[in-house]
Amino acid sequence: MTITAAFILYAVTWFMTFFIVLQVRNVAQSDTGHVEPGTPPGAPAEEIVGKKAKLTFLIATPIWAVISGVILSGWITVADLDWFGRMNP
Repeated sequence: MTITAAFILYAVTWFMTFFIVLQVRNVAQSDTGHVEPGTPPGAPAEEIVGKKAKLTFLIATPIWAVISGVILSGWITVADLDWFGRMNP
């Protein structure tokens, strides 16, 4: 795996984890009873992006390490994922 591939794999893993973490324990403005003018009632009541980004880092890094370890070990290869037999001439 090249450095670029490792970075892309981490970015994809981080963003997928981030979109999942954003939905966990989200408190909407309508839940608190105070809707800020000009915002939808479903908007978050407090600043959440910074906290969620740090939590995402803590969750995504071990996931990325496991996926990278599997790829680098050769335990699963592209040939293993060739379900339709297109890799064999």
